[in-house]
Amino acid sequence: MAKRKSSSGGWLESARTILYAALIAVGIRTVAFEPFNIPSGSMIPTLLVGDYLFVSKFSYGYSRHSLPFSPNLFSGRIFGSLPQRGDVAVFKLPRDNATDYIKRIVGLPGDRIQVRGGVLHINGQPVRREYLGPYLVEGEGPRPVPARLYRETLPALGGQPARAHEIIEATDDGPFDNTPEFRVPEGYVFAMGDNRDNSLDSRAMNAVGFVPLENLVGRAEFIFFSVDGDAGSWWEVWTWPRAIRWNRLFTAVR
Repeated sequence: MAKRKSSSGGWLESARTILYAALIAVGIRTVAFEPFNIPSGSMIPTLLVGDYLFVSKFSYGYSRHSLPFSPNLFSGRIFGSLPQRGDVAVFKLPRDNATDYIKRIVGLPGDRIQVRGGVLHINGQPVRREYLGPYLVEGEGPRPVPARLYRETLPALGGQPARAHEIIEATDDGPFDNTPEFRVPEGYVFAMGDNRDNSLDSRAMNAVGFVPLENLVGRAEFIFFSVDGDAGSWWEVWTWPRAIRWNRLFTAVR
């Protein structure tokens, strides 16, 4: 009997340890950092398919979408703050409040956003775009797709400096390269992918549109793992050395 009691106590202790570990993990995921992976090429060249990154949950404060499964416990944000123009952010797709999207915030409340001839305009002014050279988009089809690589510099705002990042364009005459002017409402932001001709984003009003501040999950901070299409299943560790993109590990998202 004593042996049985000891065994039972051991199981209870193990279960309690697992429960505590789960609660700690959920707490960290809710208030600090949450891992995400990149399944599509809409943020190339900043983020590649197969990148795994951490998102800081505290950057913009907390909403119901900070919690697992987005329970409808409260509305708005607690300790809320506006993102900076140029932040790469994860948000819940407004039309279902469930699907995770990751894009770059280019428009803040009150901004006027328009794309003309492939060039982003903010409040009537063209955003500086510097051509860097040709770029081959890989992983989006059976063969690489040619594009053009640019450095785009978003204008300074208040005490925030101008922020530069890279984008790619396949053409300057695609469906989203000439848009009407969008005025971002209060309480919303405007998000675009860095792969400008292959990104479903705020330019598509019927699909994404303006993103409520409440839907922001957090800001992308750094890539902790990255693997290309040569990898097998996650458990096939022998495929990792040739598939891991070593130069992307622990790099900041800018």
